[in-house]
Amino acid sequence: MAGNRAAEFWTSIAACEHAVVMGVVNVTPDSFSDAPGHSTSPQHTDGDTAGTLARAMIAAGAAIVDIGGESTRPGAAPVSEEEELARVGPALTAVRDLPVSIDTRRARVAQAALDAGAILVNDVTAGSDPALFPLVAERGAGLVLMHMRGTPATMQEEPVYDDVVGEVESYLLARAAAARSAGVARDRLLIDPGIGFGKTAKHNLALLHALPRLARHGYPVLLGISRKSLLGTLTGRAVGQRHDATTAAVALGAAAGAAVVRVHDVPAALDAVRIAAAWPRA
Repeated sequence: MAGNRAAEFWTSIAACEHAVVMGVVNVTPDSFSDAPGHSTSPQHTDGDTAGTLARAMIAAGAAIVDIGGESTRPGAAPVSEEEELARVGPALTAVRDLPVSIDTRRARVAQAALDAGAILVNDVTAGSDPALFPLVAERGAGLVLMHMRGTPATMQEEPVYDDVVGEVESYLLARAAAARSAGVARDRLLIDPGIGFGKTAKHNLALLHALPRLARHGYPVLLGISRKSLLGTLTGRAVGQRHDATTAAVALGAAAGAAVVRVHDVPAALDAVRIAAAWPRA
C-alpha cells in the first residue's frame, strides 16, 4: 500500500502539468497559523480530527498531507521526542491509508511515521539527526531538505547573509549530496529554501525571485509560503487574513518553478497552480 502511494506521489511530481499540492496538518497547540476558525487551531489536535482534516484535503485535490507535531514558528521552543511522538501517533494511525509526509527533524519520529505508512520525511534541519539519512535510504522513502538559519527559537534574531541566494543554494546542494552519499535516491529528494526560516522579508523575496535558479539543479523545489509573515509584511494583514495573499504567492511560486506547494488551504492552492500552469500555454 505504502509503496503504491509513494509511486503515485513521485509520478505526480514528474508528470503533473502543474505543481503538486501538499496539505498542512499540524497537531501542535502552538502553530503560527493558529487563529479562530482555522482548521489547524489548537482544538483540532486529536487523531480523529486530524484524520478528518487530512481526508478533506486529499478529497479537495492534495497529493499528500504533511503531519507535524513540533511547532517551527519563530520563537518556538523545542519539544521532547516523547511529546512529539505522542502528538503525531494518533494522527498517523488515523491516516494510514493516505499519502502522508511526516514533518520532523528526528529519526525516531520519522521511523514511527514510516512504520505507519508515511512515504516522505520533511526535515526542516536537513539532517541534523545523523540517523535520519540512513533511515530514509533504508526505507526507500522521500526526503525534503530545508534551509534554516539557527533554530526556530533563534532564527529571526537579526539574520544576516552576504549572498542569501548563493548561500542557501550551496547549503541545499551540499545536504542533497550528503543524503545521496547516505544512500537516499536522487529522485526521492526535494529541496526547500525555507521561506521565513532565518530570513528577513528582503531575503525571502530574493529567494522567491531565485526559484528558477534553485530548480535548475534537478531537485524538485518545495515552497512553503502559506500564511507566512512575509505575506503579512507585504499586505499588512494578520495570519487569519492572508488567504488571498497565499493564493497569489502560490500561483507565482508555481509559475517560477516550485514543484510542490505546502499550504493550509488546498482548494485555493489547487486553483492557483492550475492557472499558473495554463497561463503560459494559453
